Amino acid sequence: MKIYLDNNATTRIAPEVLDAMLPFLTERFGNPSSFHSFGSDIMDDIEAAREKVAALLGAHAEEIVFTSGGTESDNMALIGAASINPLKPGLVISRIEHPAVIATAEYLKNRGHPLKISDVNSDGTLNMSSFESCISEQTGIVSIMMANNETGVIIPVKEVARSAHEKGALFHTDAVQAVSKIPVDVRSMGIDMLSISAHKLHGPKGVGALFIRKGIEIPPFMLGGHQEKGMRAGTYNAAGIVGLGVAAELASRHLLEENGRTGLLLDKLESGLLEKCPGAVIACADAARLPNTATVLFRGVESEAVMTLLDMEGVCVSSGSACSTGENSSSYVLSAMGIDALDANTAIRFSLSRYTTGREIDYVLEVLPPIIEKLREISPYAR
Repeated sequence: MKIYLDNNATTRIAPEVLDAMLPFLTERFGNPSSFHSFGSDIMDDIEAAREKVAALLGAHAEEIVFTSGGTESDNMALIGAASINPLKPGLVISRIEHPAVIATAEYLKNRGHPLKISDVNSDGTLNMSSFESCISEQTGIVSIMMANNETGVIIPVKEVARSAHEKGALFHTDAVQAVSKIPVDVRSMGIDMLSISAHKLHGPKGVGALFIRKGIEIPPFMLGGHQEKGMRAGTYNAAGIVGLGVAAELASRHLLEENGRTGLLLDKLESGLLEKCPGAVIACADAARLPNTATVLFRGVESEAVMTLLDMEGVCVSSGSACSTGENSSSYVLSAMGIDALDANTAIRFSLSRYTTGREIDYVLEVLPPIIEKLREISPYAR
């Protein structure tokens, strides 16, 4: 039996998504940019997918640009926005942004764009006082994620966007983890640009989208073709785009129902772990969080040992961002919250999906407590 509780890293493809994609990997293999109808007819399917993604975000179809995923969307948004107004070269991000935003911001900083980084509070929420002090009349782009991939903490982006706009700055949000888990409306939230990735919402890997509000003109990110109105050259990933469209449609349809069920399962998991694993701590327990995400500190026990033993029991979890796995350092997100390295190295992230079952949660609550107890008996760091 394989129990997958690492859905913030990636999700399984929904059966409906796979079924929709298969024709474009088999008999409908034409290039959508071709003159002949065998290829050009596929543009109708791409535009239908664009409509579905726009509907999920409360956007207009012409405001959606297809990309290879969240990382490209983040790069495209920040690099493009930073080039708009030379009189407003500054950038503002937070300390808990995804590496795709942090690395792009550092890239721009090294090319002369002033960078300010906002602190966060001990519960993982954005420190608004620090954030406000980072924004100035020189700020051209603010990029603050909608929900953190490690802790699940939800950021009040409507308030953040308002502050950015008051200084004449554009507001971008990496919503990769938030979209499909909480309601998103780019209009009411005041969002100028927003990044999503298909494989975080039961779509395929290698495709995503960037919402760019109508009226914002950023330069092309990839050159060499006319695709996406010249914004992003390259042959269309027709199968992936169609898959993203169906995944977006399913997310819209099941958002409230599935999130309610997932939230109940997460509550069951958290309460069970607190009861059966003395000393366990739910990170950011009092903050508004995604209904599928819990990071638990099993103090005195190294997370790598926990993950190894859980893997042997068929349970897949993580210690944080999949994009940071393999680095020899504790979570920069937990560090930004003031959690010391010793405790941060005990963190396990559980992230559920609409396919997670109560039986799977019961199994985790059966096998994990003995693992924690056993490791604490032999750990020199046990408290």
